[in-house]
Amino acid sequence: MEPIIIQSLGFKAQAALEDFIKEKLQTIKHDKVVKTEVTLYLGPDSKPDNKTCEIRLHIPGNDLFAKKDGEYFEPAVSECIEVLKREVRELKERQADRRQADAEVIQNALMEGGADDDEL
Repeated sequence: MEPIIIQSLGFKAQAALEDFIKEKLQTIKHDKVVKTEVTLYLGPDSKPDNKTCEIRLHIPGNDLFAKKDGEYFEPAVSECIEVLKREVRELKERQADRRQADAEVIQNALMEGGADDDEL
């Protein structure tokens, strides 16, 4: 499992919150995640949704990032996880499309090369 770094700025996060974050992060399925950084911090007290969660997934070539605010950290974390799940799914689809396109180019090149061999 990739390392998970949880930082809480301006306060000490309880073990229950850190366990919640780690449990939620386990639901993100991507085998190339090198490291995950979670930053929690409090905004101004005058703002009702003053608890902010930022999550960055370090993936070679593409870092995925989500930032959400909430009245409590747990909903903000959950919203970030949902955004990152969607981003991971889209990244996998783009990579699969790219591999499919590369395979078609190679197949077409082989077919054209094969036609030249028949003509000889």
